[in-house]
Amino acid sequence: MTHPKLTALLRAAERVLVFTGAGISTGSGIRDFRGPNGVWKERQPIYFQDFMTSDAARVEYWDEKCEAWPSFRDAEPNRVHTAAVGLERAGKLAMVVTQNVDGLHGKGGTSPERLVELHGTNTAIECMTCHERSDPESHVQRFLETRAAPLCACGGYLKPATISFGQNLAPQDLERSARAAAEADLVISLGSTLSVYPAAGVPLTAARRGVPYVVINRGATEHDSDPAVTLRLDGDVVELFPLAVDVALGLPA
Repeated sequence: MTHPKLTALLRAAERVLVFTGAGISTGSGIRDFRGPNGVWKERQPIYFQDFMTSDAARVEYWDEKCEAWPSFRDAEPNRVHTAAVGLERAGKLAMVVTQNVDGLHGKGGTSPERLVELHGTNTAIECMTCHERSDPESHVQRFLETRAAPLCACGGYLKPATISFGQNLAPQDLERSARAAAEADLVISLGSTLSVYPAAGVPLTAARRGVPYVVINRGATEHDSDPAVTLRLDGDVVELFPLAVDVALGLPA
């Protein structure tokens, strides 16, 4: 059964800002990052500065990324991604701003004009010097064969196009997110602990303008006690959000 207040907010909204975290990707078989069984508990992060200055760090980084690559390569969008596309097709989507690096919003059909991947994407490899992007598969296979961190034709270090610890977010992505937060008339956070900044500041920017703010997550978030939160639902976003969108849009539930 859908939540009546969530449905009413979605029905009334015209410019929804959807903010998503790792909790929506678990429905596609990708492990959560900061949840109780999150990936972050298993390994120390490799910082961007170490990647850029140490060959050993680059090899360790690529080893970790190659281990995770099949789960990202083979993952398929789930009903949350589809629901966001439904909002866009109905003319109700201001922007999807995601912390996820799995590329599933784009794969699911969200248009590039309505998508900000704040922490980058694992679906591309980027040169740290010339910034040319390429498909990961050949680089992954070459690393697995040679155990040597790959280089660009220009000589620059190649790295999955994600934002590493200690690496700055892209200014254009922050600008697009801020613009969406300034225009939204409803903001919904899905599957995020809202603990990583500056990303977690995006929904708060919209909420503190006085627009309704909905937080849906299984487990606590750092915004739970914030007075700007209009509605807090604890549970599986894959069960709660798509049904509410369907009902709000008058689609078969």
